[in-house]
Amino acid sequence: MSDPIIVVGAGPVGLTAALELARRRVPVRIVDRLAEPTTESRAIIVHARSLEMFERLGLVDELIQAGVRTTAMEMHSDGEVVGRIALDLVDSPFPYSVTIAQTETERILAKALAVHGVTVERAVTLTDLMQDEHGVQVVLEHAGGFEEIVSTGWLVGADGGHSQVRKLVGSALAGKFKGEKFLMGDVNAEHDLDPHSMYTFFSPHDGPLLVFPMEGDRLRLIANIPTGEQRTATQEWLQQVVDERAERPVRIRDSRWLTVFEVHHAQVPEYRVGRVLLAGDAAHVHSPAGGQGMNTGIQDAHNLAWKLALVSTGHAGPAILDSYHAERHPVGAQVIQFASTLTRVATLAHPIAQKLRNKGMHLLTSLAPVRQMMADRTEETAVSYRKSPIVVRSRGSGELQAGDHLPAVGPELHAALAEAHEHVLLTVAVNGPAPAPVIGMTVRQLLVTAAAIAPAGYDAVFQDPYGQAAARYGLPHGGRIMVRPDGYVAAIARLDEDAPLRTYQALLQA
Repeated sequence: MSDPIIVVGAGPVGLTAALELARRRVPVRIVDRLAEPTTESRAIIVHARSLEMFERLGLVDELIQAGVRTTAMEMHSDGEVVGRIALDLVDSPFPYSVTIAQTETERILAKALAVHGVTVERAVTLTDLMQDEHGVQVVLEHAGGFEEIVSTGWLVGADGGHSQVRKLVGSALAGKFKGEKFLMGDVNAEHDLDPHSMYTFFSPHDGPLLVFPMEGDRLRLIANIPTGEQRTATQEWLQQVVDERAERPVRIRDSRWLTVFEVHHAQVPEYRVGRVLLAGDAAHVHSPAGGQGMNTGIQDAHNLAWKLALVSTGHAGPAILDSYHAERHPVGAQVIQFASTLTRVATLAHPIAQKLRNKGMHLLTSLAPVRQMMADRTEETAVSYRKSPIVVRSRGSGELQAGDHLPAVGPELHAALAEAHEHVLLTVAVNGPAPAPVIGMTVRQLLVTAAAIAPAGYDAVFQDPYGQAAARYGLPHGGRIMVRPDGYVAAIARLDEDAPLRTYQALLQA
């Protein structure tokens, strides 16, 4: 058996990576410098595309039940709503976000990881690493000063914005380093806010106030403050800021967590450095505008882990890991740009600029395409890998293309796709007998057909007498779709061809 892959950092990103590896029976160790799990609620928003990922992990129902569904975001200024975006516009089986404390997200992930016999090794600090083309050697310092030298084939750095892994491989964040400062509180409060909306209150003061209702009377409050501000966070100060900026009555009763923090907008130039791979805040940092930091990180981890599992088990060549950077680095850059734009718009200081912003936002958000774009960007359902080196671009011009996330048609097919751990070859048969299954890659073979009788060899057959699947996937004459373990389309082929499927298989083996 090969040496366990080492994951450094046991936040949501590291736990996701470790769980995805463990459930694929890849040996893994996950270490964290903290002696106990954090009690700080930290990131609290789980968006639609991340919920789809949690469904593949078998955890989405528990996560939804532990949180609050958030179905809209509202922007307020000068006593009126200047913009409202309904999140149920997105094309997802989960057309909403879930607001849930990071402590709960970590608990759910850690419990699932323990089912696979893996627990977080705590009070363990990575102090050094060396790597060559064969593997990585790391030095782990345990509580009490005991040092352990460990060899591993691959190391995943998911140890946050001050990543020790990033430092040890000689990488650095590159981007905007002016920095933005925030006062944040996780509080219990009396308010009349809709618990299913998140709010931005633009203010003529030092910046906006973001408000996220959570379970019961719990609120997350985030306020921009001047970068030169040196005060320590207090409930009195937070209440003062809320009184100045919120346009709805919010009375803080008690505080669960108060902090002041500063962030930059930056990312590393390479997500893969030899046999070391960076994910989450170790790879990219930005402001909390849009609530996409944790979501981007856990999707990094999911994207990386299934590829790393294939490489570790000999089912794919190491070159597939280059696609991790190729796919996720542009996503990180887009998230940084999105968060930066939201922050700039929200922190306009001149009164005339503020009035123009409010009028412009009211006008733009009245347009359906803008509302759709904002919902897709927020929920990360617009993420696509059409330019990835490991997808086989389609010759057709259908709406669905290789690199897109595959939408499901009907609850049965949706469930079958969500439960699949490995690749799925989905055959859509139209106006004729169903073709024989493809022999080649070890994949789960699913068939969608209008025929009453299907040939043997398919793992599951789904009746589609009205051709809904063919219409949904833009395959009026039928076709085959290779679906990756993360739900994204790897290749699309006609029923009478297999070249795109063979090409994809060759890309995995390169």
